[in-house]
Amino acid sequence: MIKKLHAMGLRSSHMYAAGFAAIGASIISWMASRTAENIDRADRWGIFIGEWAPTCFALGVALRMEETHKDMEETPETTTFDRSMAGSSRARAGV
Repeated sequence: MIKKLHAMGLRSSHMYAAGFAAIGASIISWMASRTAENIDRADRWGIFIGEWAPTCFALGVALRMEETHKDMEETPETTTFDRSMAGSSRARAGV
């Protein structure tokens, strides 16, 4: 799922921004509901929107890992090269 989101163009910075926006929207909705409705309903609205923030931040972390580890993926050519170099360095070290 994370690879698909990344392929669609969603980046970690977008999700971090969405997390902070959810925190701000939670506070704003709580304050607006507090004046327009009763306190219980205002608390529910604030909590409901506030629950989006951790999800956005978690997706941001997963996308950040996808962005940083995508460059580190091994290809068959580099794996073969790395193995041959490791063998020659062990031979020189006397292992």
